[in-house]
Amino acid sequence: MSEVRFHGRGGQGVVTTSKILANAFARTGRFGASFPMFGFERRGAPVTAFGRFSDKPVREKTQIYNPDIIVVLDPTQRNSEAVFQGLLPDGMMLLNDSDITINVSHENLKKLGIINANKIAMEEIGLSIPNTVIVGAFAKMSGLLEIEPCCDALQDYFSGKKLDANIVCAKRGFEEIKLFDL
Repeated sequence: MSEVRFHGRGGQGVVTTSKILANAFARTGRFGASFPMFGFERRGAPVTAFGRFSDKPVREKTQIYNPDIIVVLDPTQRNSEAVFQGLLPDGMMLLNDSDITINVSHENLKKLGIINANKIAMEEIGLSIPNTVIVGAFAKMSGLLEIEPCCDALQDYFSGKKLDANIVCAKRGFEEIKLFDL
């Protein structure tokens, strides 16, 4: 089972990212569970979401204290203690950031993926909502999913031109992520 913790701010699509990924796993015949943790429910407030992805049914719906993978949609949180708390050895981090230099470190972090998801989202959908770019980047970095089920899962959240634009976002995330072994 892979346990993933998502960090970001309200309005970035943090919760939707974890839901889309759970949906994509289900489309491959595997299992996914997604659940949020909210503090203040307002745009810009810190948001954490959780995802568990497995070949077996996922029954546990508690917070994730020891993630294998951390996903950070808000670059200002990249060096936060809360983000790295409990990261397991050989952990991975996916970071939405315009700076592709390696500017994070943690003793358990072994793989880092960086993508300027805000820029791609602005170019494709005209809004700085990085979630669908992150979905594609997650698939590539983690190696747990191909891009096709991710794009198929978007059909449950978007339609028409918005669906087309968000599929482009996911595909660009998959293709444009920069991966680093640490």
